[in-house]
Amino acid sequence: MQNEGSSSELARRDKRHVLTILVPSYNEEATLEKCIDRVRAIESDTLGLEIIIIDDCSENRSREIAEQLAARFDNVRALFHAVNQGKGAAIHTGIKAATGDFVAIQDADLEYNPQDLLRLVVPLIEDEAEVVIGSRFFSHGTHRVLYFWHTMGNRFLTFLSNMFTDLNLTDMETCYKVFRRDLIQQLELKEKRFGFEPEVIAAVAQRRVRIVEMGVSYMGRTYAEGKKIGVRDGLRALYCIVRYNAYHLPAPLQFLLYLIVGSLCAIANLVIFLGLLSADVSAGVAAPVAFVLAAAINYWMCIHSIFRHQSRWGRWGEITLYTISVLAIGVVDRQTTLLLIHQTGPAAAKLLATLVGLALNFAARRLIVFPEKSLGPWQPQTTSMSSEETLPN
Repeated sequence: MQNEGSSSELARRDKRHVLTILVPSYNEEATLEKCIDRVRAIESDTLGLEIIIIDDCSENRSREIAEQLAARFDNVRALFHAVNQGKGAAIHTGIKAATGDFVAIQDADLEYNPQDLLRLVVPLIEDEAEVVIGSRFFSHGTHRVLYFWHTMGNRFLTFLSNMFTDLNLTDMETCYKVFRRDLIQQLELKEKRFGFEPEVIAAVAQRRVRIVEMGVSYMGRTYAEGKKIGVRDGLRALYCIVRYNAYHLPAPLQFLLYLIVGSLCAIANLVIFLGLLSADVSAGVAAPVAFVLAAAINYWMCIHSIFRHQSRWGRWGEITLYTISVLAIGVVDRQTTLLLIHQTGPAAAKLLATLVGLALNFAARRLIVFPEKSLGPWQPQTTSMSSEETLPN
């Protein structure tokens, strides 16, 4: 009986929840060791830790420090990139290596307090959420006062992300995001730099999982102290918000984006046509060549900004359907122009035919060439889903 009791006690210990904490590091020799000490301090009898440092080819002693920490502590591992790839790439490496029940991201720069993770992980442990987001804009803990315009930029990106995801987050760009491991390891993430933040928010929103937001403290550092994010990353975030959300937008919003693409392609058509004419190419040849090239540009812009490439069809099936739709709508455009030209005049006839063509082009792309399944409803507030069950696609 004593052995059985000991086995039960061991089983209880083994069943404690384990939080994997990913620590992407690039040239963080000044703070890395202190960061790991703070992270290790939150381990308890009820919460085990797996700490994974991912050194992104640092140029100072960060790698050496990571190796020393991994050698000193059983629950610390160190992974290394041979070339610098970016924070997102480091997180991807860590996600693949994670084995805990939950996965959190901890910057090595001491801007975030690991004690907050003890609160953020509670909704996951109690099965109230699959994702918990830490917000720097909720009232909680200490906040260093810095950079008004940087804060406004964060709020604008969060606002735009919310428009595209239909979420009501207050801090999309926050580092503190905690996930169920089975969820985060299912996501096909691509962004290698700070574009990871809007991409992962888009991905979990499209899974329709339960997302909770909680306030965290924040001691932001200055650029002189090593802050790395800049204007380039803000522009990339704008692109990522559109790129990873547009193909699931409601039709009216998606059509507005398509009008932008269509307008740019119409300009390209005109520029190519005039360029060929200036090169002494006949109008009979220049017009169809410009049309085909503009159609190719339209296809490229569609799959890079609005629709998802190979959403249902293989590559050549998609291209074939796209080509057929372009040719069919080209015939409609020609016939509409000829039908109206004597009633409204050439310019008005062509304008009306172009508007008809834009609407038909968008409908063909949304419904035939790049069709998307409905996202379906959000998960209910309570669920009995076990960790072995597959999350919604």
